Formats: sequence, C-alpha cells, structure tokens
Amino acid sequence: MPCPWDPYSTVDMICQQNHMPMHQTHQTKKSTWKPDLTILSLNNACALFQDEKRGKKDKQTGTQKNDEKDDEQRNTKLKAHMDTSATAKPNNHLWKDVLACIEFKRKTPGMTKGIKPPPSTYTVTDHVPTNSEYLPVDHLKAEVPTPGPLQTPATQLVSDAAPVRSSGLTAAQPSPGGSSSKRKITDTLESAAKKSKMNPDDTDADLDVTIQTGLYAAEMFAPNLGVNYFLNIIVVDDVIWIWYYDRQGIVQCSGIQDLPQFMVLLYALQRFKVHDWGQNKDLIPVPVQGKRCKEFNIQDKELGTVDLLLHTSHDERVTHYGPQGRATNLVAVTSEALTNKYGNLRDGMVAKIFLGEVNRTSESEILKRVEEITKRHATVQDHVPELLWHHTFTNPASVIREVLGVPDSNTGIRVLYILLFRKLKPIMELQGKELFDVWHQCILCHLTLWKEGVCHQNISPGNLMWYWKDGKQIGVLNDYDLSSLADDPGPRGNERTVPVPFMALDFIIREGQQGKVKHLYRHDLESFMWCFVWISLRYENGVLLPRRLRPFDEWATLDAGMTKYCFHRFRTLPACLPTKPLMWHFLVACLNVLHPEPDSSTEVDELTVTNTEESVSDIDNLLAKFTATQAWATLSSPSFSQ
Repeated sequence: MPCPWDPYSTVDMICQQNHMPMHQTHQTKKSTWKPDLTILSLNNACALFQDEKRGKKDKQTGTQKNDEKDDEQRNTKLKAHMDTSATAKPNNHLWKDVLACIEFKRKTPGMTKGIKPPPSTYTVTDHVPTNSEYLPVDHLKAEVPTPGPLQTPATQLVSDAAPVRSSGLTAAQPSPGGSSSKRKITDTLESAAKKSKMNPDDTDADLDVTIQTGLYAAEMFAPNLGVNYFLNIIVVDDVIWIWYYDRQGIVQCSGIQDLPQFMVLLYALQRFKVHDWGQNKDLIPVPVQGKRCKEFNIQDKELGTVDLLLHTSHDERVTHYGPQGRATNLVAVTSEALTNKYGNLRDGMVAKIFLGEVNRTSESEILKRVEEITKRHATVQDHVPELLWHHTFTNPASVIREVLGVPDSNTGIRVLYILLFRKLKPIMELQGKELFDVWHQCILCHLTLWKEGVCHQNISPGNLMWYWKDGKQIGVLNDYDLSSLADDPGPRGNERTVPVPFMALDFIIREGQQGKVKHLYRHDLESFMWCFVWISLRYENGVLLPRRLRPFDEWATLDAGMTKYCFHRFRTLPACLPTKPLMWHFLVACLNVLHPEPDSSTEVDELTVTNTEESVSDIDNLLAKFTATQAWATLSSPSFSQ
C-alpha cells in the first residue's frame, strides 16, 4: 500500500501512460474502462510497479514511518520512475488512486493534416484573449468542436435552455420551466453510467469523448469517500479542455490552444496539493490491518474530540455510482468518544455520508421532529433510526461558481453531511411471515409520521430495516434525507425521489416524468407494495437469487416503465421462479387494491392521474382496503406459521 498522502503537501504529480483495462465493481456490476493517461501521485504511480513499504505507521502492526519529505530522495525516486515506468503499461491500476484522466482524440481518426506544430520561439507581448471554443456534449462519436450550446439528446423529456458563458467557462442558465442545460449534461452522464453498468459490452470507443471522460469521473467518485470534485482533461488534436465535475454539476473551460497558456496550466497543476485535486482534506487516509480507512477528528461542544475511523474498505460498504446526486455512502465506523457515550453497541455503528441540498430541511432536523413524535405514538417508537451524532461540512460546491461569476451559482448547492447510527439489518434477509411482520411495522410507522407532517417520500427496500429487541424483530423505517415536513416551505410535492423499481406508476407515465404529479400518501403506500414484490420474488433465505432465476432486473434500467407496467397489468408469476402460493395471492391482492386490473386496450401513456388532496380519512380508508383482504388477514394472524 502506498504511503498515505499529506493533505498539505504537493503530490509530485505523474502523468502515467495507461490504456490498460481498469476494473471496478459497483455492488453486483463490474465496469471496465481504458483511459489514455492518468494523473497519479508519485507514491501511487511507483506502487503500480513495485511493492512499497507502508509509509505511515499502521495502527495495528506498528510499521515505522518513512521520511518521504526529503527533496533529494524524492527527486531520485521521481527520476527513476520517469526513466523506467511512466510510459510503461501498469497492471492493477485502481480508480481510487486516480487524480485525473487525460483522453486524446482526433477530429478525423488517423489524420494529422491541419495540425500546426508550435512555433520554435515566442515573443513576449501583452495578453490577447482568444476566441472561446467549447466542446459539445453528444451521444455519438467525437465531432469537430465548435463554439455553441451543448447538445442534448432529442428524446429529452423536458426542454432546457442553452448555456451561457462567463469567465471562459460554460455554465447553466435555468429555463422558465426550472430546468437547465447543466441538468441535461449531468442527466446524460447519469444515463450513460446506468447503461454502462447494465451493458458490460460498452467500450470507451463506443462513446463520445465527453461522455467517456464523464464516466471516468463517475468511476473516480465511487471509491473516494467525501471527495469534493474531480478534474479531467480532453485533448482533441491540438486543443485542450479542462472539465470540472462535482455533485452540483459540470463546468467546462474554453479550449486552450496556446503553448504559453498550457505551460502556465502545467505549472499550476504541478503545485497542486491533494485537496486541490478535489480530495477532502479532513478525511485522512490511514492503513489499518492492511486496508485503507479514513480518519476524521473534530471538536464537539458536548463530547470534546470526536474520533471517527471510517472503514472504507469494508466488504459491506455501500457506494454510489454516477456523477450527480447525493452520492450516499454507508460505511462501518468505530469511535472511542462515541463508545464512551453509548457503550459497545451490539451490531456496531454505521456512518451515512452524503451530499445533501442546502435548501432542503436537513435529515438531522427531520429526525428531531421524528424523535418528538416517538414520545406520543407507539407505532413510531423503536421503529425509527437513532441518530448518535452528526456533522455538517461548510464548504459548498457553489464557491467555485461564485468565484467564476457563473450565473445562478446558488442553484442546487450541496454540502457534505456525516450522520452516525446504530447498525441495522436489511429487510431482504427476511421472508414469509417474518418479512410481512417487519414490513407491516414500517407501514404503520410511516402512516403515523405522514399524519404528523413528516412525509418520507423515498420508500425502497434499502430503507426498510430491522433489529432484535427482547426476542422480537422490530421494523425500522430508515433514511430521511429526502423527506419533507408538511409545514416546511422548502422543496416538496412533485419531486421524484424514489428509485424506479419502487416508484408509483403515476410517476412513470408522462405527467409524472414531467413533474406534474403531486407526491401523495398513496404513492408511498404503492412503493411499499412494490418493495414487497421485489423482495419476495428476487430473494430466497436472505440471498439474492442467481440472474437466471430472479425476475425484474429490467426494472432497474432506463426503460423500466413499460416492463413494470406489464407485470402490473397481467399479474403473471414469473415462470422461472417457484414461490409459496399464499405469498403470490397476497401480492396479487395488494396490486388489485392499489390499481384494479386495467382494460387490456389501455396503454401506459394513456393512463391519467388526479392530483387531489388527501384527508386523514382518505389515508385510513386506503390502508383499510389492503388490511381487509383475506391474504393480509392470514399473514397478520399470530397463529400463522411459515
């Protein structure tokens, strides 16, 4: 393992030739890309070709710290690497070590005509601004870069305005409808990221260079916890563009074609410290028992120094793949300060780390409201997560946009949150009667919270948890970072916050995709039903079934709407999967209550929704329709056994 970086020193940047396959696993999917060049720290570049001694003292093994700050030793090491390895093709190149990627393209492959060599000498003159040239975003092959608005796919559902240019960068100008070209760029990259995960046959050569480098950024984001941003570089013939990626969007500089300007850029990059490359300088990498972890220490008014050791290499870590959004990571965490306060928790602690929008009510504030409700309602008490500690970082991504004068730089601002909870068990471990009981407890908790003004709006299997208490399995409705408060004037109502496989059908049809459907209680209840369908038919004894046996993989793709709608219409049990008759009858009964079987001639785009308000009696009556079914009554019976 290379030496951990010092966040306050330069990284001795190396441009490492690559074009070798780089692999990374995202939950169950494996990606493969071949960037032309990568920028690495000297230590990580050398580690690709030789085994290095660990530099910082290992907390468990006590290895000695090497003095890598000696200039002469460092320069010798740098020269040796440049002489022997910088142009060699590395093996086992890891995305977590990459600071930036450089991708080279030709306007016309194989053609060099028209590329002028740099002059042999330059005359010092006053700076003369060059014409701004921007690289268009396109789904297809790289084309001649021309000035003008970034291109978008013709199938985009919501029209967006062209970008405006300020300070030599492309920026996003919201349209009257509230969308922006920044959204189109990031949506395009997010869509490409999802496609690449589902189709391992996609290769770098199949993609436009802007999408290609955007996906490289997604790969760089995935293993790096709490990273602020990344830079990538695109070179088309003799023009170079810098692309800046963060969770708020993308900023592109105008093309650089002047050698002196390029030398100034290179001079600056050589002097970058690690946090200048986007790494979070508060999360310090440390090796523990041969694995890379992150260490975070901060002063707390109540506890004094709070020490967190984030086990980022743990097998159970949940990561995010994609260039935008909250980028939620769940990692195991240990802390002496919190152990002193709470004792040794039975299942340990977990840290939830994500980038939330500052104009939303924070999850910690919502959980304060939830805690008040637990004191009045038994259906909520013990059925919500216990927040042990939290911290908000104060370095929003809007800073760079404000400095550059980008219009509407405060739109969609995100900041990094860390929340610590007791570790819970996933509902996917359960089946049959146990699954129903825990799931039902979560529904009752959700119902009470909704009536009390806490609207969850993000029901999915990953947010339905459980734990043991006094020999009983207790369901927990988890994850409130996308929830809203009924009396909060902030964002709420027509936002689509649920993953597609568990999204109510109202949000899949055209009006829902256009944000014209108000999020009501019945939509969350429908998501509960889709969760039960998903878990019951895809898991057995807590284990995800093999691909050939499990249905609904296509629900996680971009075209999920029609396949999900067809399952809902025909209520057909997948032929590949045996299941208990009672559970299937229960699923069909729930779907029949939720949406009576539609006419066979009705198309998905012909369905309509009504944005009517819901009263408390409407909510109670809807749930009562489910509980009145025979299958529900059978599963609810204490005498029923699996």
